[in-house]
Amino acid sequence: MDYFLSGILLTLFFFGLPAILTVYNIRRFTGDLPETKDDAVIDMLIMGLGFYFCSIVVSVANYSKVSNSLDWFSPAYEGYLHAFLHTEYKFSVNILIFAGFIGFLLLCTKNPQETPPLISAMAVSLVGIGCTVGLFIIIQLMANFNIFYIYPVVYWINAVIISAKRIRRQIISHVNYVNEKQTVYRNRIAFRLAEIMSKISTMTKFCFLMIIPVAVILEIIFILIGQGADGVIKAFTETADWTFSQQIPPPSIEKTYPDGHYLCTVASGGHRKVVKPLRYGKRCGHIIIVNRQLLTANAFEDLIAEKAPKFHRAVRTFYNKYGYPLSKHITTKLRADIVYIVMKPLEWIFLIVLYLFDSHPENRIAVQYSDYKKGETKS
Repeated sequence: MDYFLSGILLTLFFFGLPAILTVYNIRRFTGDLPETKDDAVIDMLIMGLGFYFCSIVVSVANYSKVSNSLDWFSPAYEGYLHAFLHTEYKFSVNILIFAGFIGFLLLCTKNPQETPPLISAMAVSLVGIGCTVGLFIIIQLMANFNIFYIYPVVYWINAVIISAKRIRRQIISHVNYVNEKQTVYRNRIAFRLAEIMSKISTMTKFCFLMIIPVAVILEIIFILIGQGADGVIKAFTETADWTFSQQIPPPSIEKTYPDGHYLCTVASGGHRKVVKPLRYGKRCGHIIIVNRQLLTANAFEDLIAEKAPKFHRAVRTFYNKYGYPLSKHITTKLRADIVYIVMKPLEWIFLIVLYLFDSHPENRIAVQYSDYKKGETKS
């Protein structure tokens, strides 16, 4: 009975509380609930504690399947995913999220009528940037959906509702202040802006225009700290296994063949523009990434295994002795690129031999590591 009650309480806490808070925030936003003097404190508590709670939930959800410190170019254990943000560039994302919180705190703690217009506009811009980054994080996670990822989605919805309420309050307060003071504008442009604000009383184009200088300032900060102007974009794209990922990871550790294959590591671990990966292939029942160099080397071994078996055994013995130890040292993209370049003359030699002694060299190359090839060798 105690376990049953504990289960009900936990269910209400983990699922009921977020739902209740969402309804509560929607009612406050639409005006169904009267505004109180404690609204700002409540908003800050929801934003701060909600973010902390979501971070814990996502960390726990990712614990059993995501290696948060493992970038795309490192092999992961079979069944594990790489980090959803590149470890080098996620600092840029953290800066934007932190800046969003700073903007939100300004909206909550500053009296709109006493806050300089530029500060108000910058606060609104920072909140907008923070909410946008949060949306991209959610989309990034959705590629490997987990039931616990519902929490950041619910939190983001509440964050947008609360932020919109605060921004709306900021603009309405400013408009009311102008109307109460019966401000007379000498500048026709200023009068026109005030007229637009009075009509819509929900958002000002000026705040959106302020996103541009705010974004420029943030980009300068990113460059100064070594993240680069595109650091935020790279945090999402320089990853594997996720929505915005543009990189192909090396085979998982469990999938690496016992005797090793350093050219497999090169094909999957180097820079795309250098090693030029072509497609996925099959090796000993496992999925690998292949490039032209790997296909040519394997086709060459296939040819000598067919034409000169004794020589092939000698080559295989040499490869097994030195190839696997070498593959253990190919741990970065730069090292994979260097091995690829060093192997280039050998690749040309392999290609010349194939064209001299095989009647259909390109066919032999094309079928390597595919279902069409039956007696696959392990070069």
